[in-house]
Amino acid sequence: MALELQGKLIEVFDEQQISGTFKKREFVVETNENNYTEQIKFELVQDRTDIIDPYKIGEDIKVSFNLKGRKWNDKYFVNVQAWRIERVSADGQAPTAPEGFPPPPPPPPEDDFMDEAPF
Repeated sequence: MALELQGKLIEVFDEQQISGTFKKREFVVETNENNYTEQIKFELVQDRTDIIDPYKIGEDIKVSFNLKGRKWNDKYFVNVQAWRIERVSADGQAPTAPEGFPPPPPPPPEDDFMDEAPF
């Protein structure tokens, strides 16, 4: 399920090595939809943990993400996994790539290495 959200980057956390084969990094985006300010925490996993590096706190960004849900030990967990981040210009639009550049990578496959993760 691919979704998008625009907002202001307000926090970036350090990368965490969860297990020998799994790593993640989290960041928070503040958005003001429907007259309510919300802070949404996203996670980046595996080889995508560094895609947040070019962005600075306070920048307006657009995040493409998937919702992932699973049951573990009779509890349900939902993860908001980002797979692409783009700068948003002053007019609220994400800039397009200059001509000659390849399109952005597709979202990660749905068959998921997350089955090993305990959350």
